[in-house]
Amino acid sequence: MGGVHATGAFRFGYVMTLVGTAVDVVDVVVIGNGMVGHRFVEQLVARSTVALGVTVVGEESRKAYDRVHLSSLFDGVTESELTMTSDEIDASDAVDYVLGDPVVTLDTVEQLVTTASGRAFRYGSCVLATGSSPFVPPIPGTDAAGSFVYRTIDDIDAMRAWSTRCTKGVVVGGGLLGLEAANALRLLGLEVTVVEFAPRLMAVQLDEGGASALRRRIEDLGLIVRTGAGVTAVETNSDGVVCAVSFGENDSIDTDIVVFAAGIRPRDQLARQFGLEIGERGGVVIDDACQTSAKGVYAIGEVACHRNRVYGLVA
Repeated sequence: MGGVHATGAFRFGYVMTLVGTAVDVVDVVVIGNGMVGHRFVEQLVARSTVALGVTVVGEESRKAYDRVHLSSLFDGVTESELTMTSDEIDASDAVDYVLGDPVVTLDTVEQLVTTASGRAFRYGSCVLATGSSPFVPPIPGTDAAGSFVYRTIDDIDAMRAWSTRCTKGVVVGGGLLGLEAANALRLLGLEVTVVEFAPRLMAVQLDEGGASALRRRIEDLGLIVRTGAGVTAVETNSDGVVCAVSFGENDSIDTDIVVFAAGIRPRDQLARQFGLEIGERGGVVIDDACQTSAKGVYAIGEVACHRNRVYGLVA
């Protein structure tokens, strides 16, 4: 991202007034405080040859943490151990965090972002690092009590609280994320069924032999695996609480909780809303320097679409 720049007019901590609203003027505003956003800020601080003012705006109230190992929270690891730290960032007084306050407007002409609480930041460069969100299939019942996604620590906390009333669980998705979610439910003491639409687990990453070996290992852990199956609905009882998932007429599995971990989609809604170019299958279009279609705006990580491809891994 050699194009990220510092402009003499943009100085960290400087405040101007725009139509009666106080506006913080910063060199770089980073929208998103996930693993990729954290890594970017760490590298920016370490490599900058001039003093830069950086403001990180995050939707979650927590600082960046390791999402890859969320299930370890069920196995004795604490939340603080998942929190990502950095000597470079900790030693810098030029990085400011605005957490629990998502960006709601992105004015690429005025180079201005505004948060839900009304805070405004005029930037020299803006970096979109909004990541991705879980894909939930468009089927009935996905918003019922007892239906969850697996993406954040808040999701984990909600699953843990709900599981105290559960004996059986279903995870929709047999990829890496789905298997992590299934292991989390297993560690909570539930009988778990993994449902995968493809004919094998981790179909994108593994061939038939590898998937067969993985399935044996998963089943040895006590999980039930059902492949080649598409969930058509989440069934609920008279109280509107999850009681089963169905695959069609006269074919269902009883469950007390269902977790959707069937892939991710780039969180490109902000970019869409404010006119940035979006890829055919989603994601903010970038060039080889991570530049979007808007001057001074870049995109990195799972929200970025580079040469018609969105990468679903932190790398």
